[in-house]
Amino acid sequence: MPQSSREPRDSPARRQRRRRAHHRVDSNGDFPERSPRHTEGYERYPDSPSPTKPRPRRHPEERRRSSRREGPETEYSRSTATAPLSAGQLAQLDKLNRKLGWEEHAAGPERGQARQDDQDTRAEYDVDRERERAERRLDRERRRQEHLERKRRRRGEDRGGAEGYDSSDLVYDRPKSRSRRRSRDRRVASGQQLERGAHGYYSEKEEWRDNVRMRGGGGSSESDYEEATRKKKRKRKILIGIGAVLLILAIAIPVGVVVGGNGSGDDDNSDSTPNPVSSQPANNNLNGVSEKDIPEAYQDTSFDPFTWYDTKDFNVTFTPELVGGLSIMGLNDTWDDDTRANDNVKPLKEKWNYGTDKIRGVNIGGWLSIEPVITPSLFDGYTTSDNVIDEWTLSDRLGPSRAKRTIEQHYSEWVSESTFADIQAAGFDHVRIPFSYWAVITYDGDPYVPNASWRYLLRGIEWARKYGLRINLDLHGAPGSQNGWNHSGRQGNIGWLNGTDGDLNGNRTIALHQQLSTFFAQPRYKNIVTMYGLVNEPRMVELDVPRVLTWTRNAIDTIRSNNYDGIIIFGDGFRGLDNWQGELQNYDNLLLDVHQYVIFNTQQIQLNHHDKIQFACSGWTSQALRSQDTSTGFGPTLCGEWSQADTDCAKYLNNVGV
Repeated sequence: MPQSSREPRDSPARRQRRRRAHHRVDSNGDFPERSPRHTEGYERYPDSPSPTKPRPRRHPEERRRSSRREGPETEYSRSTATAPLSAGQLAQLDKLNRKLGWEEHAAGPERGQARQDDQDTRAEYDVDRERERAERRLDRERRRQEHLERKRRRRGEDRGGAEGYDSSDLVYDRPKSRSRRRSRDRRVASGQQLERGAHGYYSEKEEWRDNVRMRGGGGSSESDYEEATRKKKRKRKILIGIGAVLLILAIAIPVGVVVGGNGSGDDDNSDSTPNPVSSQPANNNLNGVSEKDIPEAYQDTSFDPFTWYDTKDFNVTFTPELVGGLSIMGLNDTWDDDTRANDNVKPLKEKWNYGTDKIRGVNIGGWLSIEPVITPSLFDGYTTSDNVIDEWTLSDRLGPSRAKRTIEQHYSEWVSESTFADIQAAGFDHVRIPFSYWAVITYDGDPYVPNASWRYLLRGIEWARKYGLRINLDLHGAPGSQNGWNHSGRQGNIGWLNGTDGDLNGNRTIALHQQLSTFFAQPRYKNIVTMYGLVNEPRMVELDVPRVLTWTRNAIDTIRSNNYDGIIIFGDGFRGLDNWQGELQNYDNLLLDVHQYVIFNTQQIQLNHHDKIQFACSGWTSQALRSQDTSTGFGPTLCGEWSQADTDCAKYLNNVGV
């Protein structure tokens, strides 16, 4: 009996034969060439190797009949190849073949070939499908990288309002493709990007370039799963937010009803603004003084001490006297310059030798020029829709009377006599006091509180005198804003020496220096206000440099013409210290001021702590050394602002709401 009749259709022997057939692949998974006995039907695959000439396809019935003619003779068939069988004989033979299992056996090779063809087709399909999957994965990853890159850039643009730098910002050649408009949108207060200008400071920075950790990674369109997850998280946050608002309302409405019954009825937005005024100081020195002693023309003005929030350590005896158009109201007639900061420095009455005597100073920031990052409590009670982002919008939102109470309370409480005592105890000998133009004058449309900070500035100078501290006077906010950053008073456009009113605001600032230099040239201030700043951080990377230099010369000439002989300070304008070589060399007692931070530039903030230290110690030091040499820089150089902070986690550091 033929083998097929003795073995079941799926017997182990048949399965073993199929396994041996499946093993016929090389080490790379490629099928070997077909043997000659398997070439039947290869005309369907013209590219397949075939050692024999393809034969024309035949109908299965023809193949069966052919195999019958070519089969061995049996006792039931004695015909030869040349004598065809009759129809009856063929029927008998077919019946016998079916009985003996030969028909199943004969069909086996054909089914095997079909299975092989099917396997080949499936293998080709699997390869194509895997290739398409790989291409789709690559495309998704590319789009995801692009998406995250866009998010990173938007985050970079929102950080201070400034430009999204790419990794090339770590080297010192400014990329030509960087958008000038984007660089106008963020405060980049100092450091590598702005300090370098368009030229390098030192090549050592290349060593740390590879250590930069890019925020957000690279980016692209997210997968459907990621998108669904993100939407689910967003929905959860919205629900939590709604619940929190309802809870706050449940608490706030009853409290508001109770408190509202005792309200003062202030007419300056008192119903919708935060920063409630606490109890006012006792102001006992007003005892014995009558409001009638104040001439009617000066009542309810800055000359009237009964309108002051705080009168401590002020002389409340009325005087209309002006020096340089500025009031001396509140000052005592006498002063003492015998004091010194510590035993290692000279008393105030002795001249400080700048250039040889080392300066150890500190800033009193956020006091007379309000900065959200330093005094966030003044901005915390507002929503994004209120758009309270700087002193301009804060004053405007509060309204005149409420702004006066709120901001003067801040002047009174933020700095006290103990502040200067602590500065002295810490070993400092100089104090930089930032103030803004509205201490002296305001213009039509200005919402600022006028003249109030002037009085607190004079009191602060007297407290510094008491502790032997010398003053670096800093005009922090100029008319029109010299940089468009919130610490200039108004965030947004630069209107100083720029735009429609640029020249007007430049001239206003010169007039301001006319008054200030006249006032501080008095003998009273000769020994204590030893350093005088022209304007803080003019953003010269956005301004016309020759125009700013011309203004600087005019300001210096104005100040010197009023007999102020102290040190005059001008800012580097973020041009890079090396670019000041040879500038303003015809003036004496000038000092170039540079501000150093690693927290305002996108690329610097991404450095790790070690690299930030390396950047400061190597980069800043080499800059300063070159700058102090007139062959490579301007000459005398001061670091008027710097910080050890190496994270930007402080609230409102990158602007309110960012």
